[in-house]
Amino acid sequence: MIHWPVMEAWRELSGLPRRSWVLAAATLINRMGTMAVPFLSLYLIRSLGFSPAAAGWVLALYGATALVAAPLAGRLADRWGTSRLMRLSLVGSGLSMLAFPWAASFAAIAAVTVALAATTEGFRPAGMAAVAESSPAHLRKQAYALHRLAVNLGMSVGPALGGFLAGVSFPMIWFVDSASTFAAALVLWRWLPPARARSAPEPDAVPSARALSDGRLRYFLLALLPVALVFFQHESSFSIYLVRDLKLSESFYGLLFTVNTVMIVLLEVPINHATARWPVRRCLALGAALFAAGFGAYGIVSAPWQVIAATAVWTFGEMVLFPSMSAYVGDIAPVDRRGEYMGLYMMAFSLAFTAGAWGGLITYSRLGPGALWLLAFVAAGVSAAFFWRVPEPERRAEA
Repeated sequence: MIHWPVMEAWRELSGLPRRSWVLAAATLINRMGTMAVPFLSLYLIRSLGFSPAAAGWVLALYGATALVAAPLAGRLADRWGTSRLMRLSLVGSGLSMLAFPWAASFAAIAAVTVALAATTEGFRPAGMAAVAESSPAHLRKQAYALHRLAVNLGMSVGPALGGFLAGVSFPMIWFVDSASTFAAALVLWRWLPPARARSAPEPDAVPSARALSDGRLRYFLLALLPVALVFFQHESSFSIYLVRDLKLSESFYGLLFTVNTVMIVLLEVPINHATARWPVRRCLALGAALFAAGFGAYGIVSAPWQVIAATAVWTFGEMVLFPSMSAYVGDIAPVDRRGEYMGLYMMAFSLAFTAGAWGGLITYSRLGPGALWLLAFVAAGVSAAFFWRVPEPERRAEA
């Protein structure tokens, strides 16, 4: 039986301080209303009449803004304090969502998208830093586990609710998401005391190209990009494919997020416990291969249960691949330069979102869904092949 790792994890979480639980509560409330970005491409095409190519440009603009916003927000969190920046970001994000239903032209949509991306993505580095601040060093891993649990529990509700609202009224998606964002800001304002603002980081603590002098990191980031491009199709081209080609409802698309996040909540801890002693290249290659199988299968599915099965396959890949990638970067990074390494790692995901959302919709529009899912299968397979040859990290003992 595999229940004991989950019970052990819950026992560890019970020792976290109150501040960690307040952060988790705000994250859960915020994520339970998360539906605007997952349904953005569908909203633009179905409600506003945008072409898939135009919707792809909007998603690319979101990703490009996020690419700039994340490192800038990290610096501001150090100067202003994480609590203040999180509250400001949530309020700004909520206001941006309220403006969306009144934006109709491409220029107006682009302007609101930039504001939404800057505030929404600006919250993430401050939130991650606040998780570290909330707990003593010996409980920090458990604090991040609680944060990830809150994220996935919330995401099991938000997109599913968004799918229902999309069938009733698309503008309701923006209003409900905005309300949950304001509610999360209220929780932080009422129950989270401000943390002491830290001094600005030294130049070496800011993500920079210096870390690219490490050949292992360069190879890893190159291996990561193809499968990351595939992963972000679930927030761009996939929704259009389900509704237009498979004739499935928006609510079914939202339900798939619930399938994904419930699987992660229930299975990720025991799966990673079972694979803890595997060579890292095996975990990375297996995770990417499961992405190839799951997204590639979308090209041959037709029935709803087949779509769910394909989604479950790549969700297993997500549970194996994502924790392994984060651990690998942490293992190869020097202890005093992990910020640089992790900064480049997160920026690679922002780049993949920007290019993947745009490129997927362009491919879908010009070549059709068959070509899109075939290319997804090939791209994730290329990552699996490269991951199989990734250099093994040298384990470091920290003082």
